[in-house]
Amino acid sequence: MSLRTSPTRPGRPGERLDARFRGLATAYGVSAYGTYLNLIALGLFSFEVTGTAFGVGAVMALRLLSGFAAGLAAGAVLARVSRRSVMLGADVAQGAFMVALAVGGARSPLWLLAAAAVALGAGNTLFTVGLRSAVPAMVGQEARTRANGLLVTARSLATVLGFASAAPVIALGGYGLAFAVNAASFAVSAVALWGWFPGGNGAREADGDAPEEADATGGDGPSARRRFRPRILAGLPALLIGLVALRGADALASSSHNVALPVVAHGASGEPAVFMARFWAAWAIGTVLAQLVLRRRSGERAWGERAFALGTCAMALSFIAAFLDLPTAALALAALAAGFADGWTETVYVSRLQAEPARRRDRLFGLSATVEQSGFALGTVAAAAALERLSALTVVAIFHGMAVCGALALMVTTTRGWRGGDRARRSGPPTHAPPQR
Repeated sequence: MSLRTSPTRPGRPGERLDARFRGLATAYGVSAYGTYLNLIALGLFSFEVTGTAFGVGAVMALRLLSGFAAGLAAGAVLARVSRRSVMLGADVAQGAFMVALAVGGARSPLWLLAAAAVALGAGNTLFTVGLRSAVPAMVGQEARTRANGLLVTARSLATVLGFASAAPVIALGGYGLAFAVNAASFAVSAVALWGWFPGGNGAREADGDAPEEADATGGDGPSARRRFRPRILAGLPALLIGLVALRGADALASSSHNVALPVVAHGASGEPAVFMARFWAAWAIGTVLAQLVLRRRSGERAWGERAFALGTCAMALSFIAAFLDLPTAALALAALAAGFADGWTETVYVSRLQAEPARRRDRLFGLSATVEQSGFALGTVAAAAALERLSALTVVAIFHGMAVCGALALMVTTTRGWRGGDRARRSGPPTHAPPQR
C-alpha cells in the first residue's frame, strides 16, 4: 500500500489552514451535536404525530433508506457537483426542514415529517461522504490522520452531549426548541463551510490524482470480467472491498450493544440514565485518548488494513467485556477501552480510504456509508429480536464475534499479500518484462 502525498502548494497546510480546518471541525462537532439531539427528539415527535409505534418505525426506516440511497448515489453526485456545494446543500436542506417542524410543532402534517426524515437521512450521508473525501485536499495526505482524529473527537463529544442534553432541552422548550437548536447547528456548519471550505472542485486537481482507469467495455481477461460487476464496485481492488465489508460487519456488531445497553441499564442498580451517561462518557474519553496515541504513529502500515483489523478485534472484545456484569470501575475501563478501539478504527479506516485517488474516494466513501447504514439497520432489527430470547451478553457476543471473524479473515488475507510481495522482491525483477499497455 502506498500513500500519496499532496504536492507542495501555497495552501500547504500551514498555520492559517490549520486554523481554518479546526474551525470546520468545530462547526462539524456543533452540527453533529444537533444531529444526535435530533435522533431522540424526532423519534419522540414521530410518535406524537403518528400516534403509533409503527409510525415511529416507518419514519426511522425512511430516514435509513434515504441515507442508503444517498450513499449509492454519492460517487456520481460528487463527480458532477463540487463537494462544497453538496455539503452546503445538505446543511441548508436539513436546517430548513428543522425550522419547518419547529414552527409547525404538533400540527405538522405527516408528509412534512416524512420529507424531513428523507432530508435528514440523505443530507447526513452526503455531507459525511463529502467531508471525508475532501480531507486530504484540505490538509494534505501527510496531515490527514491528524485531521481525521480531530473530526472523530468532535463527533464523539457531540454524541455524548447530544444524547445527554436531549431530555433537558425537550423538557425546557418542547420539540420546537430541540428542532430549533438542530437548525441552528446546521446554520453554524453552513456558515463555516461558506467561509473556510475550498471552493469549487479545485481540491481534486490539488490532490494530485490521476483520473481513474475507465472501465473496459470489451476484450478478454480481467477487463472483460469487470463488465459484470456492479458499477459502484467497478475498478475497486478486492482488498478495499473487503475493508469496507468489514466496516459493515462492525456496524452490524455495534448495533447489538446499542440495543442491549438500555436493557442492561434498566436492570442495573441505580438510575438507568446515570448508568448510560457514565458508560458513554468513558467511551468518549477513550476515543480522545486514541487520537493522542495515533499522532505518535507514522509509516504507511500504521494506517493499513492490519491496523484496522486489530482495532476491530479489540473493540469487539471490549464491548463484550462491558456486558460481563462488571463492577463500576471495571465497567468504566471496558467502556474506555471500547472507545479507544472505536476511535482507533474510525481514524485508521478513514485515513486508509483517503489514500486512494480523489474520484475513487468519492465512490468508496459513498459505498462505505451505504454498507455501514445497512449493517446497522439490519443489526438493530436482528439484535432486538434476539434479545427477546437470549441474554444481552449472548447477543452482544454473537454479533461482535462475527466482526472478530471478519477481522481475522482480513488479517490472513493481508498477511498473505505481504508475504507474496516480499517473495517477489527477493526473487528480483522478471527476466522478460510484461508488455506495456
